Amino acid sequence: MADPLSTDEITQQLEDLPGWEHRDDKVSKEFTFENFRDAMGFITRISYEAEEQVHHPEIFNVYNTVNISLSTHDAGGKVTEKDMMLAKTIESLYNN
Repeated sequence: MADPLSTDEITQQLEDLPGWEHRDDKVSKEFTFENFRDAMGFITRISYEAEEQVHHPEIFNVYNTVNISLSTHDAGGKVTEKDMMLAKTIESLYNN
């Protein structure tokens, strides 16, 4: 079972993740793309990384916008190191 991070730990790690927010026991970000195809390609790339990390995000898509939220079920729906690692991976996919 993963241990939840403190608010201070989350805030510190979010300094390296521009645009990510911590609220409602999740870290979240909205990503915008040129079109639907690019948004869906991003979601597909995330799916491979999520499977590798055995950690799956909440994903919401409308046309060219993708909203990602992360929390850890095994930690009572709180934010853990697993969430921060996946957020960093997602951020690197978006910036490539």
